[in-house]
Amino acid sequence: MAAPQLTESTVTVEGQTLFYRRAEPAQRAPKLSVLLLHGIRFSSDTWLQLRTLATLAENGYRAVAIDLPGLGRSKDAVAPAPVGQLAPGAFLKAVLEALCLGPAVVISPSLSGMYSLPFLFQHNQLLKAYVPVAPICTEKFTAEQYAQIKTPTLIVYGDQDTELGQASLNNLRHLPEHRVLVLQDAGHACYLDKPNEWHHELLGFLQQLE
Repeated sequence: MAAPQLTESTVTVEGQTLFYRRAEPAQRAPKLSVLLLHGIRFSSDTWLQLRTLATLAENGYRAVAIDLPGLGRSKDAVAPAPVGQLAPGAFLKAVLEALCLGPAVVISPSLSGMYSLPFLFQHNQLLKAYVPVAPICTEKFTAEQYAQIKTPTLIVYGDQDTELGQASLNNLRHLPEHRVLVLQDAGHACYLDKPNEWHHELLGFLQQLE
């Protein structure tokens, strides 16, 4: 198997410079684009070290991991100030457009829920699928709002994450097109604790979207 092409660069979004890593499948057009976000203690480097970027590319997907504003190597960028629920969702839309990803699968752990959830509700036509991993901000939307969203969703959390894992599930389960992945003996950053299971289940979910 040819090795995936791994590159790193920056992109300007709403006047801010964001760092990102991209993995492209070798010798074939990508089946889908996957955008990987991260939690507050992490960055795109997490997905590089865990081999999520490489694993996705090896299986035919374009994978892009960004460093969110103010974090990782995007430290000089400033997080968009919320105006109601508008700014973070519009920001993520601009990220997808700047990176030319088209309708993409968005993987969103923890802190990145402040971006991905407004994006889900405002621009779900740009979402091929949604993979929330115990994200914050799920309580900001009602069961009725969730019920309107038809985006295929894989809800992921670790069974040892007794706070955000369960709380996010209680809200996200109102999404009609969802399935749940509970990683056993795994904490809040459950993909770190169970990388093999994480990759196996993620790839199975993506295959159903093709």
